[in-house]
Amino acid sequence: MKQASRQWFAKFSEAICSAGFGQSRADYSLFTKTQGKLFTALLIYVDDILITGNDPASISATKKFLHSRFNLKDLGNLKYFLGIKVSTSNKGIFISQRKYALEIIEDVGLLGAAPITTPMERGLKLSDKSDLLKEPSKYRRLVGRLIYFTVLRPDITYAVHVLSRFMHQPRKLHMQAALRVVRYLKGAPGQGLFFSSNSDFRLRAYCDSDWAGCPLTRRSTTGYCVFLGPSLISWRSKRQKTVSLSSAEAEYRAMTGACCELT
Repeated sequence: MKQASRQWFAKFSEAICSAGFGQSRADYSLFTKTQGKLFTALLIYVDDILITGNDPASISATKKFLHSRFNLKDLGNLKYFLGIKVSTSNKGIFISQRKYALEIIEDVGLLGAAPITTPMERGLKLSDKSDLLKEPSKYRRLVGRLIYFTVLRPDITYAVHVLSRFMHQPRKLHMQAALRVVRYLKGAPGQGLFFSSNSDFRLRAYCDSDWAGCPLTRRSTTGYCVFLGPSLISWRSKRQKTVSLSSAEAEYRAMTGACCELT
Protein backbone atom coordinates (compact mmCIF):
# COMPACT_ATOMS: atom_id res chain seq x y z
CA MET A 1 0.00 0.00 0.00
CA LYS A 2 2.90 2.37 0.65
CA GLN A 3 3.91 2.04 -3.00
CA ALA A 4 0.37 2.41 -4.40
CA SER A 5 0.70 6.08 -5.35
CA ARG A 6 4.10 5.48 -6.93
CA GLN A 7 2.77 2.56 -8.99
CA TRP A 8 -0.28 4.58 -10.08
CA PHE A 9 1.91 7.44 -11.25
CA ALA A 10 4.23 5.06 -13.09
CA LYS A 11 1.27 3.49 -14.89
CA PHE A 12 -0.21 6.88 -15.77
CA SER A 13 3.16 8.21 -17.00
CA GLU A 14 3.63 5.19 -19.26
CA ALA A 15 0.14 5.62 -20.70
CA ILE A 16 0.34 9.37 -21.34
CA CYS A 17 3.83 9.11 -22.86
CA SER A 18 2.54 6.48 -25.27
CA ALA A 19 0.11 9.14 -26.53
CA GLY A 20 2.97 11.39 -27.61
CA PHE A 21 3.42 13.46 -24.45
CA GLY A 22 6.83 14.20 -23.00
CA GLN A 23 7.57 14.39 -19.28
CA SER A 24 9.13 17.61 -18.03
CA ARG A 25 12.52 17.28 -16.38
CA ALA A 26 11.83 20.37 -14.26
CA ASP A 27 8.49 19.07 -12.90
CA TYR A 28 7.79 15.35 -13.25
CA SER A 29 4.06 15.96 -12.80
CA LEU A 30 3.94 18.03 -16.01
CA PHE A 31 3.49 16.43 -19.44
CA THR A 32 3.50 18.40 -22.69
CA LYS A 33 2.83 17.64 -26.34
CA THR A 34 3.77 19.82 -29.31
CA GLN A 35 2.68 19.31 -32.91
CA GLY A 36 3.72 22.26 -35.02
CA LYS A 37 1.92 25.25 -33.53
CA LEU A 38 -0.40 23.05 -31.45
CA PHE A 39 0.47 22.73 -27.78
CA THR A 40 -1.19 20.67 -25.05
CA ALA A 41 -0.15 20.48 -21.39
CA LEU A 42 -1.27 18.06 -18.70
CA LEU A 43 -0.60 18.48 -14.98
CA ILE A 44 -1.37 15.71 -12.47
CA TYR A 45 -1.48 15.71 -8.68
CA VAL A 46 -2.32 12.25 -7.27
CA ASP A 47 -5.71 11.68 -8.99
CA ASP A 48 -6.48 15.29 -9.96
CA ILE A 49 -5.64 16.11 -13.58
CA LEU A 50 -5.58 19.50 -15.29
CA ILE A 51 -5.45 19.77 -19.09
CA THR A 52 -4.92 22.93 -21.12
CA GLY A 53 -3.66 23.98 -24.54
CA ASN A 54 -4.26 26.19 -27.57
CA ASP A 55 -6.29 23.66 -29.58
CA PRO A 56 -9.69 22.38 -28.31
CA ALA A 57 -9.53 19.36 -30.67
CA SER A 58 -6.21 18.21 -29.14
CA ILE A 59 -7.64 18.60 -25.64
CA SER A 60 -10.71 16.55 -26.59
CA ALA A 61 -8.49 13.86 -28.11
CA THR A 62 -6.43 13.72 -24.92
CA LYS A 63 -9.57 13.34 -22.81
CA LYS A 64 -10.84 10.59 -25.09
CA PHE A 65 -7.53 8.73 -24.81
CA LEU A 66 -7.52 8.98 -21.01
CA HIS A 67 -11.12 7.72 -20.84
CA SER A 68 -10.07 4.69 -22.89
CA ARG A 69 -7.31 3.81 -20.42
CA PHE A 70 -8.70 4.95 -17.07
CA ASN A 71 -12.04 5.50 -15.35
CA LEU A 72 -12.16 9.31 -15.19
CA LYS A 73 -14.74 11.99 -14.49
CA ASP A 74 -14.69 15.18 -16.56
CA LEU A 75 -15.46 18.17 -14.31
CA GLY A 76 -15.58 20.70 -17.17
CA ASN A 77 -13.84 24.07 -17.21
CA LEU A 78 -11.36 24.70 -14.43
CA LYS A 79 -12.73 26.51 -11.38
CA TYR A 80 -10.94 24.98 -8.38
CA PHE A 81 -7.69 23.01 -8.27
CA LEU A 82 -5.99 22.03 -4.99
CA GLY A 83 -7.77 24.82 -3.12
CA ILE A 84 -6.94 27.42 -5.78
CA LYS A 85 -9.79 29.33 -7.40
CA VAL A 86 -9.33 30.05 -11.10
CA SER A 87 -11.22 32.82 -12.94
CA THR A 88 -10.80 33.35 -16.70
CA SER A 89 -11.67 36.19 -19.06
CA ASN A 90 -10.51 37.62 -22.36
CA LYS A 91 -7.91 39.66 -20.50
CA GLY A 92 -6.28 36.66 -18.83
CA ILE A 93 -6.42 34.29 -15.86
CA PHE A 94 -6.73 35.23 -12.19
CA ILE A 95 -5.98 32.72 -9.44
CA SER A 96 -6.45 33.16 -5.70
CA GLN A 97 -6.91 31.27 -2.42
CA ARG A 98 -9.55 33.42 -0.73
CA LYS A 99 -11.45 30.49 0.78
CA TYR A 100 -8.22 29.00 2.15
CA ALA A 101 -7.23 32.37 3.62
CA LEU A 102 -10.56 32.76 5.41
CA GLU A 103 -10.21 29.24 6.82
CA ILE A 104 -6.80 30.13 8.28
CA ILE A 105 -8.13 33.38 9.79
CA GLU A 106 -11.11 31.58 11.34
CA ASP A 107 -8.97 28.71 12.61
CA VAL A 108 -6.76 31.03 14.67
CA GLY A 109 -9.72 33.09 15.90
CA LEU A 110 -8.87 36.40 14.21
CA LEU A 111 -12.06 37.01 12.23
CA GLY A 112 -12.80 40.04 14.42
CA ALA A 113 -9.24 41.35 14.52
CA ALA A 114 -8.22 44.55 12.77
CA PRO A 115 -6.11 44.01 9.63
CA ILE A 116 -2.60 45.45 9.33
CA THR A 117 -0.63 46.68 6.33
CA THR A 118 2.64 44.71 6.62
CA PRO A 119 3.23 40.97 7.21
CA MET A 120 6.24 41.58 9.49
CA GLU A 121 7.56 44.46 11.57
CA ARG A 122 10.33 46.35 9.85
CA GLY A 123 13.76 45.40 11.16
CA LEU A 124 12.43 42.49 13.25
CA LYS A 125 15.09 39.84 13.96
CA LEU A 126 13.55 36.66 15.36
CA SER A 127 15.79 34.64 17.66
CA ASP A 128 15.50 32.05 20.44
CA LYS A 129 15.42 34.49 23.37
CA SER A 130 11.72 34.39 24.41
CA ASP A 131 9.76 31.71 26.32
CA LEU A 132 8.92 28.39 24.66
CA LEU A 133 5.34 27.71 23.59
CA LYS A 134 3.40 25.22 25.67
CA GLU A 135 1.65 23.84 22.57
CA PRO A 136 4.16 23.99 19.70
CA SER A 137 1.87 21.91 17.46
CA LYS A 138 -0.40 24.96 16.95
CA TYR A 139 2.52 26.99 15.66
CA ARG A 140 3.68 24.20 13.36
CA ARG A 141 0.18 23.74 11.97
CA LEU A 142 -0.24 27.47 11.32
CA VAL A 143 3.14 27.93 9.66
CA GLY A 144 2.61 24.78 7.59
CA ARG A 145 -0.65 26.23 6.24
CA LEU A 146 1.04 29.56 5.56
CA ILE A 147 3.79 27.79 3.62
CA TYR A 148 1.17 26.37 1.25
CA PHE A 149 -0.40 29.82 1.04
CA THR A 150 2.84 31.26 -0.38
CA VAL A 151 2.05 29.39 -3.62
CA LEU A 152 0.09 32.50 -4.68
CA ARG A 153 1.22 35.16 -2.22
CA PRO A 154 4.81 36.31 -2.84
CA ASP A 155 4.23 39.24 -0.46
CA ILE A 156 4.36 36.93 2.58
CA THR A 157 7.09 34.59 1.31
CA TYR A 158 9.92 36.22 3.26
CA ALA A 159 7.98 36.40 6.54
CA VAL A 160 6.85 32.76 6.30
CA HIS A 161 10.39 31.69 5.37
CA VAL A 162 11.73 33.28 8.55
CA LEU A 163 8.97 31.73 10.68
CA SER A 164 9.66 28.26 9.27
CA ARG A 165 13.18 28.35 10.73
CA PHE A 166 11.79 27.84 14.24
CA MET A 167 9.51 24.85 13.73
CA HIS A 168 11.58 22.64 16.07
CA GLN A 169 11.35 24.95 19.10
CA PRO A 170 8.78 27.72 18.54
CA ARG A 171 8.55 30.49 21.09
CA LYS A 172 5.94 33.08 22.06
CA LEU A 173 7.59 35.80 19.99
CA HIS A 174 7.48 33.53 16.94
CA MET A 175 3.77 32.86 17.45
CA GLN A 176 3.07 36.59 17.70
CA ALA A 177 4.89 37.13 14.39
CA ALA A 178 2.91 34.31 12.76
CA LEU A 179 -0.40 35.80 13.93
CA ARG A 180 0.69 39.14 12.49
CA VAL A 181 0.95 37.47 9.06
CA VAL A 182 -2.62 36.21 9.47
CA ARG A 183 -3.83 39.71 10.36
CA TYR A 184 -2.08 40.97 7.24
CA LEU A 185 -3.92 38.38 5.13
CA LYS A 186 -7.21 39.58 6.61
CA GLY A 187 -6.73 42.90 4.83
CA ALA A 188 -6.98 41.27 1.39
CA PRO A 189 -7.81 37.54 1.59
CA GLY A 190 -8.76 37.40 -2.10
CA GLN A 191 -5.50 38.83 -3.38
CA GLY A 192 -3.84 36.57 -5.95
CA LEU A 193 -1.98 36.48 -9.26
CA PHE A 194 -3.10 37.67 -12.66
CA PHE A 195 -1.67 36.18 -15.86
CA SER A 196 -2.32 38.55 -18.74
CA SER A 197 -3.29 37.27 -22.18
CA ASN A 198 -1.17 40.07 -23.68
CA SER A 199 2.50 39.25 -23.20
CA ASP A 200 5.80 39.80 -25.00
CA PHE A 201 7.07 36.48 -23.51
CA ARG A 202 10.26 38.09 -22.24
CA LEU A 203 11.79 36.79 -19.03
CA ARG A 204 12.75 39.38 -16.43
CA ALA A 205 14.21 38.76 -12.99
CA TYR A 206 14.81 40.93 -9.93
CA CYS A 207 16.91 39.88 -6.96
CA ASP A 208 18.06 41.26 -3.63
CA SER A 209 19.59 40.10 -0.37
CA ASP A 210 20.26 41.22 3.16
CA TRP A 211 23.66 40.82 4.78
CA ALA A 212 23.99 38.58 7.84
CA GLY A 213 20.27 38.94 8.44
CA CYS A 214 19.95 35.78 10.54
CA PRO A 215 21.03 36.60 14.12
CA LEU A 216 21.63 32.91 14.89
CA THR A 217 23.81 31.83 11.96
CA ARG A 218 24.88 35.23 10.52
CA ARG A 219 23.89 33.97 7.09
CA SER A 220 22.27 36.23 4.50
CA THR A 221 18.89 35.74 2.84
CA THR A 222 18.37 35.62 -0.93
CA GLY A 223 15.19 36.87 -2.55
CA TYR A 224 14.24 36.93 -6.22
CA CYS A 225 11.21 37.06 -8.51
CA VAL A 226 10.82 36.19 -12.20
CA PHE A 227 8.32 37.69 -14.65
CA LEU A 228 7.18 36.32 -18.00
CA GLY A 229 6.02 39.48 -19.71
CA PRO A 230 3.88 41.30 -17.12
CA SER A 231 3.04 38.11 -15.20
CA LEU A 232 4.85 36.95 -12.06
CA ILE A 233 5.63 33.24 -12.47
CA SER A 234 8.35 32.40 -9.92
CA TRP A 235 9.72 33.77 -6.64
CA ARG A 236 11.75 32.60 -3.68
CA SER A 237 13.15 33.64 -0.32
CA LYS A 238 15.91 31.42 1.04
CA ARG A 239 18.73 31.64 3.54
CA GLN A 240 22.11 31.30 1.85
CA LYS A 241 24.13 28.13 2.49
CA THR A 242 27.33 29.88 3.55
CA VAL A 243 28.23 33.03 5.47
CA SER A 244 28.94 35.98 3.16
CA LEU A 245 31.89 38.14 4.24
CA SER A 246 30.48 41.30 2.68
CA SER A 247 27.20 42.72 1.38
CA ALA A 248 28.62 42.54 -2.17
CA GLU A 249 29.21 38.82 -1.78
CA ALA A 250 25.67 38.33 -0.51
CA GLU A 251 24.33 40.25 -3.52
CA TYR A 252 26.34 38.12 -5.94
CA ARG A 253 24.97 34.95 -4.37
CA ALA A 254 21.45 36.34 -4.82
CA MET A 255 22.21 37.07 -8.49
CA THR A 256 23.47 33.49 -8.89
CA GLY A 257 20.20 32.09 -7.57
CA ALA A 258 18.16 34.34 -9.88
CA CYS A 259 20.27 33.37 -12.91
CA CYS A 260 19.88 29.67 -12.13
CA GLU A 261 16.10 30.13 -11.96
CA LEU A 262 16.11 31.98 -15.29
CA THR A 263 18.15 29.21 -16.91
